[in-house]
Amino acid sequence: HKLLHHEQRGYDGYRLTNLGYDYLALAALSKRDSITRIGNRLGVGKEADVYHAETGDGEHVVIKIHRLGRTSFRAVKDKRDYHKHRHSASWLYLSRLAATREYAFLQALHKHSFPVPVPIDCNRHIVVMSLVDGYPLTQIRELGDPAKVCNTLLSVAVRLAEHGLVHCDLNEFNILIDDEEEVTVIDFPQMVSTSHPDAQAYFQRDLESLYKFFRHKFGLDEEIQLVEYSEVKRTEPLDVEVEASGFGEKELGEFESAIQTHRGVDQDQGGAEVESDSDKDGEAEAVGGSSTRGSGNAAEDSVQNSADDKGLQGNLPEVKGGGDEQADGTAEKNHKAQSPTGEPTTAAVQRKMTSLEISQKVRKQREKNAKKQASRRNVVKSEAKKKVKSELTEGAFWGYD
Repeated sequence: HKLLHHEQRGYDGYRLTNLGYDYLALAALSKRDSITRIGNRLGVGKEADVYHAETGDGEHVVIKIHRLGRTSFRAVKDKRDYHKHRHSASWLYLSRLAATREYAFLQALHKHSFPVPVPIDCNRHIVVMSLVDGYPLTQIRELGDPAKVCNTLLSVAVRLAEHGLVHCDLNEFNILIDDEEEVTVIDFPQMVSTSHPDAQAYFQRDLESLYKFFRHKFGLDEEIQLVEYSEVKRTEPLDVEVEASGFGEKELGEFESAIQTHRGVDQDQGGAEVESDSDKDGEAEAVGGSSTRGSGNAAEDSVQNSADDKGLQGNLPEVKGGGDEQADGTAEKNHKAQSPTGEPTTAAVQRKMTSLEISQKVRKQREKNAKKQASRRNVVKSEAKKKVKSELTEGAFWGYD
Protein backbone atom coordinates (compact mmCIF):
# COMPACT_ATOMS: atom_id res chain seq x y z
CA HIS A 1 0.00 0.00 0.00
CA LYS A 2 3.12 2.25 -0.10
CA LEU A 3 2.73 3.27 3.53
CA LEU A 4 6.39 2.47 4.10
CA HIS A 5 9.45 2.80 1.94
CA HIS A 6 12.46 0.49 2.03
CA GLU A 7 15.49 2.72 2.40
CA GLN A 8 18.88 1.37 1.29
CA ARG A 9 20.89 4.56 0.89
CA GLY A 10 23.35 4.75 3.74
CA TYR A 11 21.42 2.32 5.92
CA ASP A 12 19.06 -0.63 5.51
CA GLY A 13 15.66 0.13 7.00
CA TYR A 14 12.22 1.60 6.47
CA ARG A 15 10.78 5.08 6.62
CA LEU A 16 7.20 6.27 6.88
CA THR A 17 5.78 7.88 3.74
CA ASN A 18 3.32 10.77 3.60
CA LEU A 19 0.54 8.30 2.80
CA GLY A 20 1.49 6.20 5.80
CA TYR A 21 1.35 9.27 8.03
CA ASP A 22 -2.12 10.03 6.60
CA TYR A 23 -3.28 6.53 7.50
CA LEU A 24 -2.05 6.84 11.08
CA ALA A 25 -3.86 10.14 11.60
CA LEU A 26 -7.08 8.96 9.90
CA ALA A 27 -7.08 5.75 11.95
CA ALA A 28 -6.85 7.73 15.20
CA LEU A 29 -9.62 10.12 14.12
CA SER A 30 -11.89 7.27 13.01
CA LYS A 31 -11.53 5.54 16.39
CA ARG A 32 -12.84 8.71 18.01
CA ASP A 33 -15.72 8.92 15.46
CA SER A 34 -14.42 12.30 14.35
CA ILE A 35 -14.29 10.89 10.81
CA THR A 36 -16.17 7.90 9.43
CA ARG A 37 -16.31 8.74 5.72
CA ILE A 38 -14.23 10.86 3.34
CA GLY A 39 -15.68 12.52 0.26
CA ASN A 40 -14.35 14.68 -2.53
CA ARG A 41 -11.31 16.89 -2.40
CA LEU A 42 -12.42 20.50 -2.01
CA GLY A 43 -9.12 22.23 -2.61
CA VAL A 44 -5.36 21.92 -2.96
CA GLY A 45 -2.86 24.49 -1.74
CA LYS A 46 0.89 24.90 -1.37
CA GLU A 47 0.84 23.59 2.16
CA ALA A 48 -2.41 21.63 2.62
CA ASP A 49 -5.17 19.54 1.03
CA VAL A 50 -8.82 19.99 2.03
CA TYR A 51 -11.39 17.16 1.87
CA HIS A 52 -15.10 16.82 2.53
CA ALA A 53 -15.79 14.26 5.31
CA GLU A 54 -18.50 12.96 7.64
CA THR A 55 -18.47 12.27 11.36
CA GLY A 56 -19.99 9.35 13.25
CA ASP A 57 -23.10 11.48 13.89
CA GLY A 58 -23.57 12.12 10.17
CA GLU A 59 -22.36 15.72 10.39
CA HIS A 60 -20.62 17.06 7.29
CA VAL A 61 -17.19 18.42 8.14
CA VAL A 62 -13.91 19.40 6.50
CA ILE A 63 -10.53 17.82 7.09
CA LYS A 64 -7.39 19.81 6.36
CA ILE A 65 -4.28 17.71 5.75
CA HIS A 66 -1.15 19.80 6.17
CA ARG A 67 1.61 18.96 3.68
CA LEU A 68 4.56 21.20 4.35
CA GLY A 69 7.52 20.41 2.14
CA ARG A 70 5.48 19.66 -0.96
CA THR A 71 7.70 22.15 -2.83
CA SER A 72 10.74 22.06 -0.59
CA PHE A 73 14.35 22.23 -1.74
CA ARG A 74 17.68 20.74 -0.80
CA ALA A 75 19.03 24.23 -0.03
CA VAL A 76 16.61 24.52 2.90
CA LYS A 77 18.78 22.19 4.95
CA ASP A 78 21.98 24.01 4.06
CA LYS A 79 20.87 27.63 4.46
CA ARG A 80 19.10 27.45 7.81
CA ASP A 81 19.87 25.43 10.92
CA TYR A 82 16.35 25.40 12.29
CA HIS A 83 16.53 21.78 13.45
CA LYS A 84 19.33 22.44 15.91
CA HIS A 85 20.57 18.97 16.96
CA ARG A 86 18.59 17.17 14.23
CA HIS A 87 20.43 15.67 11.28
CA SER A 88 17.47 15.72 8.87
CA ALA A 89 14.55 18.03 8.13
CA SER A 90 11.33 16.12 8.74
CA TRP A 91 8.48 17.72 6.84
CA LEU A 92 6.10 15.28 8.56
CA TYR A 93 7.10 16.75 11.91
CA LEU A 94 6.68 20.32 10.65
CA SER A 95 3.27 19.44 9.18
CA ARG A 96 2.20 18.21 12.59
CA LEU A 97 3.39 21.47 14.15
CA ALA A 98 1.37 23.45 11.57
CA ALA A 99 -1.78 21.45 12.31
CA THR A 100 -1.33 21.77 16.08
CA ARG A 101 -0.86 25.50 15.77
CA GLU A 102 -3.87 26.02 13.52
CA TYR A 103 -6.09 23.96 15.81
CA ALA A 104 -4.98 26.04 18.81
CA PHE A 105 -5.78 29.26 16.94
CA LEU A 106 -9.19 27.95 15.84
CA GLN A 107 -10.11 27.03 19.40
CA ALA A 108 -9.11 30.43 20.79
CA LEU A 109 -10.73 32.46 17.99
CA HIS A 110 -13.98 30.47 18.06
CA LYS A 111 -14.14 30.92 21.83
CA HIS A 112 -13.98 34.70 21.33
CA SER A 113 -16.70 34.68 18.62
CA PHE A 114 -14.49 35.39 15.61
CA PRO A 115 -15.92 34.36 12.19
CA VAL A 116 -13.91 31.13 11.83
CA PRO A 117 -14.82 27.45 11.28
CA VAL A 118 -15.68 25.45 14.39
CA PRO A 119 -12.72 23.27 15.46
CA ILE A 120 -13.72 19.64 16.06
CA ASP A 121 -10.61 17.49 16.40
CA CYS A 122 -6.93 17.25 15.53
CA ASN A 123 -4.47 14.39 15.20
CA ARG A 124 -0.92 14.57 13.87
CA HIS A 125 -1.10 16.73 10.71
CA ILE A 126 -4.89 16.63 10.18
CA VAL A 127 -7.37 19.18 11.50
CA VAL A 128 -11.12 18.49 11.53
CA MET A 129 -13.37 21.56 11.38
CA SER A 130 -16.94 22.45 10.49
CA LEU A 131 -18.03 22.76 6.86
CA VAL A 132 -18.66 26.39 5.90
CA ASP A 133 -21.48 26.94 3.40
CA GLY A 134 -19.74 29.52 1.29
CA TYR A 135 -17.35 30.23 -1.55
CA PRO A 136 -13.84 31.65 -1.70
CA LEU A 137 -13.95 35.40 -2.17
CA THR A 138 -11.66 35.09 -5.16
CA GLN A 139 -14.44 33.21 -7.04
CA ILE A 140 -17.10 35.87 -6.40
CA ARG A 141 -17.79 38.15 -9.36
CA GLU A 142 -20.40 40.47 -7.86
CA LEU A 143 -21.41 41.65 -4.39
CA GLY A 144 -24.54 43.43 -3.31
CA ASP A 145 -22.68 45.73 -0.91
CA PRO A 146 -18.91 45.48 -1.42
CA ALA A 147 -18.23 48.39 0.94
CA LYS A 148 -19.99 46.60 3.80
CA VAL A 149 -18.06 43.36 3.20
CA CYS A 150 -14.76 45.24 2.96
CA ASN A 151 -15.42 47.12 6.20
CA THR A 152 -16.37 43.85 7.92
CA LEU A 153 -13.07 42.23 6.93
CA LEU A 154 -11.04 45.27 7.92
CA SER A 155 -12.76 45.31 11.29
CA VAL A 156 -11.92 41.60 11.75
CA ALA A 157 -8.24 42.39 11.15
CA VAL A 158 -8.35 45.27 13.65
CA ARG A 159 -10.19 43.15 16.22
CA LEU A 160 -7.57 40.43 15.85
CA ALA A 161 -4.85 42.98 16.55
CA GLU A 162 -6.76 44.17 19.61
CA HIS A 163 -6.61 40.57 20.84
CA GLY A 164 -2.87 40.39 20.23
CA LEU A 165 -2.83 38.58 16.86
CA VAL A 166 -2.05 39.40 13.22
CA HIS A 167 -3.31 37.07 10.47
CA CYS A 168 -0.36 37.76 8.07
CA ASP A 169 -2.20 36.30 5.04
CA LEU A 170 -5.65 37.91 5.06
CA ASN A 171 -6.47 37.93 1.36
CA GLU A 172 -9.23 36.84 -1.01
CA PHE A 173 -8.00 33.23 -1.01
CA ASN A 174 -8.43 32.83 2.75
CA ILE A 175 -11.91 34.35 3.03
CA LEU A 176 -15.20 32.49 2.48
CA ILE A 177 -18.48 34.31 1.84
CA ASP A 178 -22.01 32.86 1.78
CA ASP A 179 -25.21 33.90 0.01
CA GLU A 180 -26.02 36.36 2.80
CA GLU A 181 -22.59 37.96 2.32
CA GLU A 182 -21.44 36.79 5.73
CA VAL A 183 -17.67 36.20 5.83
CA THR A 184 -15.57 33.42 7.37
CA VAL A 185 -11.79 33.66 7.75
CA ILE A 186 -9.63 30.54 7.30
CA ASP A 187 -5.96 29.47 7.24
CA PHE A 188 -4.16 30.41 10.46
CA PRO A 189 -0.78 28.60 10.76
CA GLN A 190 1.17 31.74 9.80
CA MET A 191 -0.49 33.95 12.43
CA VAL A 192 1.87 35.90 14.71
CA SER A 193 1.58 37.84 17.93
CA THR A 194 1.46 41.63 17.93
CA SER A 195 4.73 41.47 19.88
CA HIS A 196 6.42 40.00 16.80
CA PRO A 197 9.11 42.32 15.34
CA ASP A 198 7.33 42.41 11.95
CA ALA A 199 3.75 42.52 13.26
CA GLN A 200 3.17 46.11 12.14
CA ALA A 201 4.31 45.39 8.57
CA TYR A 202 2.10 42.28 8.37
CA PHE A 203 -0.89 44.17 9.77
CA GLN A 204 -0.61 47.05 7.30
CA ARG A 205 -0.06 44.62 4.42
CA ASP A 206 -3.26 42.74 5.27
CA LEU A 207 -5.34 45.92 5.33
CA GLU A 208 -3.85 47.38 2.15
CA SER A 209 -4.15 44.15 0.14
CA LEU A 210 -7.84 43.78 1.09
CA TYR A 211 -8.62 47.37 0.19
CA LYS A 212 -6.83 47.13 -3.17
CA PHE A 213 -8.64 43.88 -3.99
CA PHE A 214 -12.08 45.40 -3.41
CA ARG A 215 -11.19 48.50 -5.40
CA HIS A 216 -9.91 46.57 -8.41
CA LYS A 217 -12.42 43.71 -8.54
CA PHE A 218 -15.66 45.27 -7.28
CA GLY A 219 -15.00 48.89 -8.26
CA LEU A 220 -15.17 50.17 -4.69
CA ASP A 221 -15.28 53.95 -5.02
CA GLU A 222 -15.81 54.75 -1.37
CA GLU A 223 -12.73 56.06 0.35
CA ILE A 224 -11.99 54.01 3.46
CA GLN A 225 -9.61 55.32 6.07
CA LEU A 226 -7.35 52.40 7.00
CA VAL A 227 -6.53 52.04 10.67
CA GLU A 228 -2.90 52.62 11.60
CA TYR A 229 -1.17 49.97 13.67
CA SER A 230 -0.22 52.53 16.30
CA GLU A 231 -3.92 53.32 16.83
CA VAL A 232 -4.83 49.76 17.79
CA LYS A 233 -5.27 49.26 21.54
CA ARG A 234 -4.59 45.74 22.76
CA THR A 235 -7.43 44.59 25.00
CA GLU A 236 -6.91 40.84 25.47
CA PRO A 237 -3.75 38.65 25.31
CA LEU A 238 -5.16 36.01 23.00
CA ASP A 239 -1.65 35.16 21.77
CA VAL A 240 -0.71 34.11 25.30
CA GLU A 241 -3.85 31.99 25.52
CA VAL A 242 -2.97 30.23 22.27
CA GLU A 243 0.51 29.43 23.55
CA ALA A 244 -0.99 27.99 26.74
CA SER A 245 -3.34 25.74 24.77
CA GLY A 246 -0.67 23.38 23.46
CA PHE A 247 1.58 25.31 21.09
CA GLY A 248 4.48 26.46 23.21
CA GLU A 249 7.45 28.72 22.62
CA LYS A 250 9.71 25.87 21.51
CA GLU A 251 7.31 24.68 18.81
CA LEU A 252 6.66 28.26 17.73
CA GLY A 253 10.36 28.96 17.19
CA GLU A 254 10.95 25.81 15.15
CA PHE A 255 7.82 26.27 13.08
CA GLU A 256 8.28 29.96 12.24
CA SER A 257 11.91 29.47 11.28
CA ALA A 258 11.08 26.54 9.02
CA ILE A 259 8.15 28.31 7.37
CA GLN A 260 10.23 31.40 6.59
CA THR A 261 12.93 29.20 5.09
CA HIS A 262 10.38 27.11 3.22
CA ARG A 263 8.78 30.14 1.60
CA GLY A 264 11.94 32.17 1.11
CA VAL A 265 14.13 29.80 -0.90
CA ASP A 266 14.25 30.41 -4.66
CA GLN A 267 12.33 27.83 -6.65
CA ASP A 268 15.03 27.01 -9.19
CA GLN A 269 17.01 24.31 -7.43
CA GLY A 270 16.14 21.48 -9.85
CA GLY A 271 13.37 18.90 -10.00
CA ALA A 272 14.73 15.46 -9.19
CA GLU A 273 16.64 16.49 -6.10
CA VAL A 274 13.65 18.50 -4.85
CA GLU A 275 11.35 15.52 -4.81
CA SER A 276 13.85 13.16 -3.26
CA ASP A 277 14.74 15.39 -0.32
CA SER A 278 11.31 16.75 0.55
CA ASP A 279 9.86 13.30 1.16
CA LYS A 280 12.70 11.33 2.78
CA ASP A 281 12.23 11.87 6.49
CA GLY A 282 10.95 9.23 8.90
CA GLU A 283 8.27 8.81 11.51
CA ALA A 284 10.79 9.18 14.32
CA GLU A 285 11.05 12.88 13.46
CA ALA A 286 7.30 13.17 12.95
CA VAL A 287 6.51 12.04 16.47
CA GLY A 288 9.21 14.19 18.04
CA GLY A 289 12.22 11.86 17.95
CA SER A 290 15.33 12.10 15.84
CA SER A 291 16.43 9.84 13.00
CA THR A 292 20.04 9.12 12.10
CA ARG A 293 21.03 8.69 8.50
CA GLY A 294 24.35 7.74 6.99
CA SER A 295 24.13 9.54 3.71
CA GLY A 296 27.32 11.52 4.09
CA ASN A 297 25.96 14.37 6.20
CA ALA A 298 27.93 13.10 9.18
CA ALA A 299 31.16 13.28 7.23
CA GLU A 300 30.26 16.76 6.04
CA ASP A 301 29.51 17.86 9.59
CA SER A 302 32.79 16.40 10.85
CA VAL A 303 34.73 18.32 8.19
CA GLN A 304 32.91 21.53 9.06
CA ASN A 305 33.50 21.02 12.77
CA SER A 306 37.15 20.26 12.30
CA ALA A 307 37.50 23.35 10.13
CA ASP A 308 35.86 25.45 12.81
CA ASP A 309 38.04 23.90 15.54
CA LYS A 310 41.33 24.19 13.69
CA GLY A 311 40.72 27.27 11.58
CA LEU A 312 39.92 30.80 12.64
CA GLN A 313 38.91 29.92 16.20
CA GLY A 314 41.31 27.07 16.88
CA ASN A 315 44.87 26.78 18.13
CA LEU A 316 46.11 30.06 16.68
CA PRO A 317 47.24 32.61 19.29
CA GLU A 318 45.46 35.92 19.60
CA VAL A 319 47.59 38.78 18.27
CA LYS A 320 46.44 42.31 19.04
CA GLY A 321 46.86 45.15 16.61
CA GLY A 322 49.30 48.07 16.91
CA GLY A 323 52.30 45.91 17.92
CA ASP A 324 51.02 45.31 21.49
CA GLU A 325 52.18 42.12 23.10
CA GLN A 326 50.10 39.94 25.39
CA ALA A 327 50.63 40.54 29.10
CA ASP A 328 51.70 36.99 29.87
CA GLY A 329 54.32 36.87 27.12
CA THR A 330 52.63 34.08 25.17
CA ALA A 331 52.66 36.14 22.00
CA GLU A 332 56.48 36.15 22.03
CA LYS A 333 56.60 32.47 22.86
CA ASN A 334 54.32 31.37 20.05
CA HIS A 335 53.94 33.59 16.97
CA LYS A 336 54.06 37.32 16.46
CA ALA A 337 52.08 39.26 13.91
CA GLN A 338 55.24 39.93 11.88
CA SER A 339 58.75 38.55 11.63
CA PRO A 340 61.83 40.77 12.20
CA THR A 341 62.02 41.31 8.43
CA GLY A 342 58.49 42.71 8.42
CA GLU A 343 56.96 39.76 6.54
CA PRO A 344 53.83 37.98 7.84
CA THR A 345 54.47 34.82 9.81
CA THR A 346 52.73 31.49 9.26
CA ALA A 347 50.27 32.22 12.09
CA ALA A 348 49.28 35.55 10.54
CA VAL A 349 48.73 33.93 7.15
CA GLN A 350 46.63 31.16 8.65
CA ARG A 351 44.55 33.69 10.48
CA LYS A 352 43.48 35.14 7.14
CA MET A 353 41.71 31.93 6.13
CA THR A 354 38.27 32.90 4.97
CA SER A 355 35.01 31.05 5.30
CA LEU A 356 35.15 30.51 1.55
CA GLU A 357 38.19 28.25 1.91
CA ILE A 358 36.44 26.29 4.63
CA SER A 359 33.33 25.87 2.50
CA GLN A 360 35.50 24.67 -0.39
CA LYS A 361 36.91 21.94 1.83
CA VAL A 362 33.42 20.94 2.85
CA ARG A 363 32.29 20.89 -0.79
CA LYS A 364 35.22 18.71 -1.80
CA GLN A 365 34.48 16.27 1.01
CA ARG A 366 30.82 16.20 -0.01
CA GLU A 367 31.71 15.43 -3.63
CA LYS A 368 34.08 12.71 -2.47
CA ASN A 369 31.37 11.10 -0.35
CA ALA A 370 28.91 11.28 -3.24
CA LYS A 371 31.35 9.48 -5.53
CA LYS A 372 31.87 6.77 -2.94
CA GLN A 373 28.13 6.26 -2.56
CA ALA A 374 27.66 6.10 -6.34
CA SER A 375 30.43 3.54 -6.55
CA ARG A 376 28.82 1.42 -3.83
CA ARG A 377 25.46 1.54 -5.59
CA ASN A 378 27.03 0.45 -8.88
CA VAL A 379 28.70 -2.50 -7.16
CA VAL A 380 25.41 -3.57 -5.54
CA LYS A 381 23.58 -3.30 -8.86
CA SER A 382 26.19 -5.36 -10.73
CA GLU A 383 26.17 -8.06 -8.07
CA ALA A 384 22.37 -8.18 -8.17
CA LYS A 385 22.41 -8.54 -11.96
CA LYS A 386 24.95 -11.37 -11.76
CA LYS A 387 22.82 -13.14 -9.16
CA VAL A 388 19.68 -12.85 -11.29
CA LYS A 389 21.52 -14.11 -14.38
CA SER A 390 22.92 -17.09 -12.49
CA GLU A 391 19.48 -17.98 -11.13
CA LEU A 392 17.91 -17.73 -14.57
CA THR A 393 20.69 -19.85 -16.08
CA GLU A 394 20.30 -22.49 -13.37
CA GLY A 395 16.52 -22.52 -13.89
CA ALA A 396 16.88 -23.02 -17.66
CA PHE A 397 19.31 -25.90 -17.04
CA TRP A 398 16.81 -27.73 -14.83
CA GLY A 399 14.01 -27.20 -17.33
CA TYR A 400 11.79 -24.57 -15.66
CA ASP A 401 11.30 -20.85 -16.14
